Amino acid sequence: MDWSEGQEQPAAGTHVSLRLKKRKEFLFMAAKGRKAPVSGLVLQLYKRPDSDPARVGFTVTKKVGNAVVRNRVRRRLREVVRRVEADTPLSGFDLVLIGRGATRDRAFDALVADFRKALKLCMRDL
Repeated sequence: MDWSEGQEQPAAGTHVSLRLKKRKEFLFMAAKGRKAPVSGLVLQLYKRPDSDPARVGFTVTKKVGNAVVRNRVRRRLREVVRRVEADTPLSGFDLVLIGRGATRDRAFDALVADFRKALKLCMRDL
């Protein structure tokens, strides 16, 4: 399934991931992706057959808090991905990060460690 219609490819050598934004992309990830719940977040990962840049989506439910809190959680998750992506190649993967209530108050270094742990769990059998 090709969802990259209308998305520009980043310049060569950069580690910029593309975004998953459409509902059908999130539903596909929920159905077909590997899931790794860790204390700070939940990661859904799907290995695509290509080696294009990673596509990342973020979701945070209203249970986590009001709009301000949910946006803060999303910003924290985006930064976690940006930090990890700088030293770990994520090409050829689709990822969805689901924010939890613990994501809001968790120390940032612990969130980065949680994301790395979830990546290892999802990639274990690939």
